[in-house]
Amino acid sequence: MTARPAKEPVNKALKDKPAGICDECVAEGFPAFRDALGFFVLTNIAGKWLTVSRKDFDALKAGKAKANSALGKKLRERGMFPGRVDREALVAAYREKNRHLFAGPNLHIVIVTLRCNQQCAYCHASRRRMDERRYDMTLDTARKVADTIFETTSPSITIEFQGGEPVANWPALKFIVEYAQKKNATAGKQLNFSLVTNLSLLDKAKTKFLLDNGVLLCTSLDGPADLHRANRTFSGGDSYDDTIRRMERINAEYKKRGYDTMLYHVDALMTTTRASLGRARDIVDEYLSRGIKVLHLRPLNPMGFAQKTWQRIGYSDAEFLAFYRDTLDYVIERNLKGDEIQERMSAIFLTKILTERDPNFLDLRSPCGAGIGQLAYNHDGMIFTCDEGRMVHQMGDDIFALGKAGETPYREIVSHETVKAIGVASCLDCLPRCAECAYRPYCGACPVVNYMEQGDIFGQRARSSRCAIYIGVLDYLFRRLHKADKDVLNIFSKWVTFRQR
Repeated sequence: MTARPAKEPVNKALKDKPAGICDECVAEGFPAFRDALGFFVLTNIAGKWLTVSRKDFDALKAGKAKANSALGKKLRERGMFPGRVDREALVAAYREKNRHLFAGPNLHIVIVTLRCNQQCAYCHASRRRMDERRYDMTLDTARKVADTIFETTSPSITIEFQGGEPVANWPALKFIVEYAQKKNATAGKQLNFSLVTNLSLLDKAKTKFLLDNGVLLCTSLDGPADLHRANRTFSGGDSYDDTIRRMERINAEYKKRGYDTMLYHVDALMTTTRASLGRARDIVDEYLSRGIKVLHLRPLNPMGFAQKTWQRIGYSDAEFLAFYRDTLDYVIERNLKGDEIQERMSAIFLTKILTERDPNFLDLRSPCGAGIGQLAYNHDGMIFTCDEGRMVHQMGDDIFALGKAGETPYREIVSHETVKAIGVASCLDCLPRCAECAYRPYCGACPVVNYMEQGDIFGQRARSSRCAIYIGVLDYLFRRLHKADKDVLNIFSKWVTFRQR
């Protein structure tokens, strides 16, 4: 589907212990390492890290690093000095980083319709025409879906409406918001709503309802006008002009209501196509000109219409990474000049690297969130491990189906054999190359993407586009961290600052 560049070797397994390090020391803290950057990145299972020179690494490898040396002190502070690891502290840090695994699915993606009034070149959802109303969720199905959602053991619930264009089936969307709030009066969950929409069907009354009920809005903005229009054809008008006009109107309403517009605004997502390559500065400038503070550089998924149009809109992993590095360089450049804009993928990784928190981004977990962190509900009530799994169903393959709302008991859904298989296939401790990779504490594997690219939910890392991209992004970030430029580190620290809405 995409030309894969040759992959550089990944680190040796820890079982290939360095000379001079005893078995007990390997078991008690000799760090995982990556040595492809001109320096060494050392990490432990809790995500603590240190970059060192070859000279220092060779001393550690030979067992010659002294506990009270400058290197030894840094390693001990991070729980990485062989034989001197505080196991209880390490376990506590590891548990905190993985606390999301102790509750059931918190993200529930609801597809209230497959109908959409735009024709996007990269559509992953296999959209249907606006006159095909048989692809709308009925109110009876909507009730069953909401009832299933509230069976989760998670103390928090986020219901995210996707499509198609979800607003095309407004009655079902509105019903679920109101019904879920009534159920939550008894359940007492932390309940959140979000809506992924092209905005084109939102009138004043619908917008008021969404804002009154705290439904967060997210739309697509692929860059400047010519790029956005090329990616997203809109039979009802100009996709770019319509999106910008409606974004500005909704953001003005947030401001009018006195909300903190740093937290409350229409979020935007950008999907990278071949037309995006070479347009890094244009895309960043467009976001800044619109006052958008977060840019998420998303690669294409090999699903839906994107699979059919890959030869026209696709690219290699190396091409995406070159674009990503160019864009991030410019994002940092603009921040250094006083502008505020964050790249989301880097911010997720940096939160894992620089803080004790894990942002629980479901694609970057081990195991991934499919079935245990999220569930997806199709318009007909069918339940899937994740939205990507539902997309595979729309392409004619039910491998990731778990049951049906109102028919399949909750316990059967979350303990389904497919959920277990995906858990194993995305547990990095179990996967060749991942288990020994220095980036394991920050990364994640997607069995659905593996299945679509390689016909196997486990996949081979050497052929995995996600693996190549994640390693490339983390290499970029650790090069920046190794240089320790204070101004850049200050930017990164702002990116990982968390403010609760």
